[in-house]
Amino acid sequence: MTAPPNGRSLRRTLAATVSMALAAAGTLVAVVLAPEAHAAGVPAPSPVGISGRGATVPFKEQEAEYAATNGTLIGPDRLYGHLPSEASGRQAVTLDAPGEYVEFTLTAPANAMSFRYSLPDNAAGTGRDASIDLKVNGNQLKSVPVTSKYGWYYGGYPFNNNPGDSNPHHFYDETRTLLGSTLPVGTKVRLQVSSTSASPTFTIDLADFEQVGASIAKPSGALDVVSDFGADPTGAADSTAKIQAAVDAGKAQGKAVYIPQGTFQVRDHIVVDQVTLAGAGPWYSVLTGRDPVNRAKAVGVYGKYANQGGSKNVTLKDFAILGDIRERVDEDQVNAIGGALSNSTVDNVWMQHTKCGAWMDGPMDNFTIKNSRILDQTADGVNFHMGVTNSTVTNTFVRNTGDDGLAMWAENIPNVKNKVTYNTVVLPILANNIVTYGGKDITISDNVMADTITNGGGLHVANRYPGVNSGQGTAVSGTTTAARNTLIRAGNNDYNWQFGVGAVWFSGLNEPLDATVNITDTEILDSSYAAIMNIEGATKGLHFENVRIDGAGTYALQIQAPGNASFTNVTATHIAQSNPIHNCVGSGFVITRGTGNSGWYADPPACTGNWPAPQWTNGGVPGGGTPPTDPPTDPPTDPPTDPTVNLAKNRPVTETSHTDVYPATKAVDGDANTYWESANNAFPQSVTVDLGAAKAVKRLVLKLPPAAAWATRTQTLSVLGSTDNSTFTTLKPSAGYTFNPSSGNTATITLPGTATRYLRVTVTGNTGWPAAQLSELEAYTG
Repeated sequence: MTAPPNGRSLRRTLAATVSMALAAAGTLVAVVLAPEAHAAGVPAPSPVGISGRGATVPFKEQEAEYAATNGTLIGPDRLYGHLPSEASGRQAVTLDAPGEYVEFTLTAPANAMSFRYSLPDNAAGTGRDASIDLKVNGNQLKSVPVTSKYGWYYGGYPFNNNPGDSNPHHFYDETRTLLGSTLPVGTKVRLQVSSTSASPTFTIDLADFEQVGASIAKPSGALDVVSDFGADPTGAADSTAKIQAAVDAGKAQGKAVYIPQGTFQVRDHIVVDQVTLAGAGPWYSVLTGRDPVNRAKAVGVYGKYANQGGSKNVTLKDFAILGDIRERVDEDQVNAIGGALSNSTVDNVWMQHTKCGAWMDGPMDNFTIKNSRILDQTADGVNFHMGVTNSTVTNTFVRNTGDDGLAMWAENIPNVKNKVTYNTVVLPILANNIVTYGGKDITISDNVMADTITNGGGLHVANRYPGVNSGQGTAVSGTTTAARNTLIRAGNNDYNWQFGVGAVWFSGLNEPLDATVNITDTEILDSSYAAIMNIEGATKGLHFENVRIDGAGTYALQIQAPGNASFTNVTATHIAQSNPIHNCVGSGFVITRGTGNSGWYADPPACTGNWPAPQWTNGGVPGGGTPPTDPPTDPPTDPPTDPTVNLAKNRPVTETSHTDVYPATKAVDGDANTYWESANNAFPQSVTVDLGAAKAVKRLVLKLPPAAAWATRTQTLSVLGSTDNSTFTTLKPSAGYTFNPSSGNTATITLPGTATRYLRVTVTGNTGWPAAQLSELEAYTG
C-alpha cells in the first residue's frame, strides 16, 4: 500500500553530546561460580499491579535489582544517555563474566517468561547477537537468543544507526520464551552468562512471568489460512498473498479467518475490511517479516486508508505481530496496525519491533484497542491521527516506545471524544507517556505512567504540532478529563530547552490553550523535575482537585507562561526546592486556591534565572529508599508501609447488617466477584475494617463485582476513621460515587492521610438496589 502523503513531521532535535564507548568483545569462556548475593537495589515504586489503575496484566513482574545475583548493580540514574536511565525504576544489573547471573524466585505458577535486557552495540551499528542460559532450579533448560539489533540509536531526531555520531540511546530490548511446563511457586529461574565471546556484557532489567493458556481452537465455520489457503506456518515461505486471499474470502463469505499456531512470513500489509482475523493466541500465532529488497514494506495489518474509503467492522484478536524494524523512517508505513478502521476492535494483540504499534489515520470512528501489549517500537505506541473520534485504548500495556507512548494528534481534522483508560505506559524513550495534541472532550483516566526518559512528561495536554488550531476546530476544546492517574518518575530533561519538563505539563505553542482541563484524584510521585508545568503561549482553564504530589526533583509548580488554574485539596511533600513554585510571569498566571491545599504554594515564588540540578526521590525519599510511615511513630512500632499494598485485605471486619449469604468478610477477601450486601431498605449501613495499627490511609478503592450483569449505580457514602474504634472522625464527607461495569465497577476515594486504625464506610443510598453493596474495600497509604 502507498503511504498517505501526510507523514508526521516533528521538531524534536536533541542537541546533547553524550558519548558512550562501545565495549570490545571479550573471549572468556571459563565458568566461574560465586556465592549467592542480592543486588540490593534502591526500593522504587513499581508501575505494575497498582490496584484499580493501569492495565490488568497476565504476568508477575520482578526487577533484577532486587533478585539474587552476583552481577553488578547499575543506577539509580536518570541522566539521559546513561544505561540505567532507560531501565525500569532506573536500575538494572550488569553481568560481564561467565558464571554471573540474575536469579528470580517465582511468586506464582508460570510456563512462560519475557525479560528485558541490553547488549552493547557493535562497531558497525548493526547490533550483535548472543545467547544467555536459562536455568531452572540450577538445571539448564535452554539457551535463549538475545540481540542488540533493535536498539542503539544515535544523533539528532529522527536518529540514525551510526555509532560514530553522538547521543546514543534506546538501549534495551525484550525477548520471550516458553518454559516447557508449568513451574510452581518457589521455583528459581536463572539467567546466566556462559560466555562473553559474543557480547562482553549482558544487562538485565526485569523479568515477567506468566501462565499462558492453551492455544485457542479454530472457531466453527472459520476459514483457516493454512489448511484452506496454504500459508506456511514454519515461516520459511512468504505467506503474504495467501493470508490476504483468506482475508478477502472471509469478507466475501461473511466468515472469520483463523491463523493457527505457527510463525508466518508476511512482507507487506494485510488489508482488512469487514472481517474478523483471529489467532490461537499471541504466544502461538505470529505474523513477522519484512521485504528483503524494499525495506519500506513490512508486516502489518491495515485498514484501507481514509482516502480509499476506509475499512469498517473489523476484529483483530489473539495473535502477535513481531516485526523487524531497526531504524526510524517517518515516511515508511511499517506499523503493526494502520489505516482507517471504523467500528472495529483490536483485542489481545502483541505488537513488537514495528515502527508504531498502531498509527491510525482518520477520519474514522469507534475504534478500540484493548487487552494488548505494545513493546519495543521505534516511534509511537499508538497515535490517533487526524479525525479519529469516539475511539479508545484500554487495558493495554506499553513499554519502550521510541516516541510518545499513547498519543492523539488532531492534525487538520478534529479528534473528538476519544478515551485512554486503564493503560500502563512505561519508558517512552522520547516524548510523553500519554498526550493529546489538540482534541475535543478527551478522557485520559485510570492510567499508570512511569519512567519518562527525555523531551517529554508523563501526561501532556497541548496545542502543539502542525494542524492543531481553533480555526480548524482541532485545538484543545470542550472538557479534557484526566482522572485517577498515577505518575511515577515522570518528566525529564529537554535537551533543546536545557531544563526539566514536568510530569504533568501543558503547552499553548500554536495558540493559547483555553478550555476546561480537569486533573483529579491523581498521584504524581517521584517526578524527575517539576510535578506540574506550563510553557509556551498561555494556558487557561486548568483545575486540579484531590492531587497528591510526593517527591519532585525541582519544583511542585513550574510556571513559564501566563494563564490560570485552580487548586483544591492538592498536597505536596518532598519537594527538592525550598520554594515550591518557580514563576517568572508573576501575576500573569492567576492561581485560585480552594480548601485542603498544602506544601506547594509560596508568595513570592522563586524566579531565579537558573535551573537547579534535580534531587531525585524514590518513594518520596531523597536518593531512594523505603519511605517512612506517615505520620511517623515515635518510637516506630511497625515497619514502613508499602503504598501499593491493600491494608484491608483479609483484616477483621464488622458490619451493621448483612443479608442472606453476603457478610462483610466478602468485602475484604481479595475477590471482587464476592460481595457484602446489607439488610434491604434500612439505610444507613456501615462496614468497619480493623487495619491492625494506625495507618496513614490516603486512598480507598471501592469495588462491585465486574460482571456486566451489575447495572451502573451510584452509592452515596462517607468515610470515617478512628484510632480506638470508639470516637470516629469524618475523613471524607458524604458524596455520590458511581460504579460503572464498563469502567471496572470501581470508585477511588482520596483521603487526607490521617492516622487511622478502624476504617468505616457508611452508605446512605444506592440507586441500583435498596442496600449497601461492596465487593472489595481496599485501603492504601499511597
